[in-house]
Amino acid sequence: MSMISLRVPEKELNIFKSYAKLNNSSLSEIIRTTMLEKIENEYDLKVFEEYESQKENGTLKTKPIDELWKELGL
Repeated sequence: MSMISLRVPEKELNIFKSYAKLNNSSLSEIIRTTMLEKIENEYDLKVFEEYESQKENGTLKTKPIDELWKELGL
């Protein structure tokens, strides 16, 4: 497993440590999880914005739900 180093002011470090303790987790796990959630949220927002843009431009392609279920074998 790789390791990274992060410089933060002491006050912020204390906040991070308190949050980790409050959630019964390690500081490393809290930072890792928070970063992954942020990346996922930004990706979701980008996908949603593309969807809205296609919808607005009339270029959105959709399928009936029954057709989708057949494609997925459900």
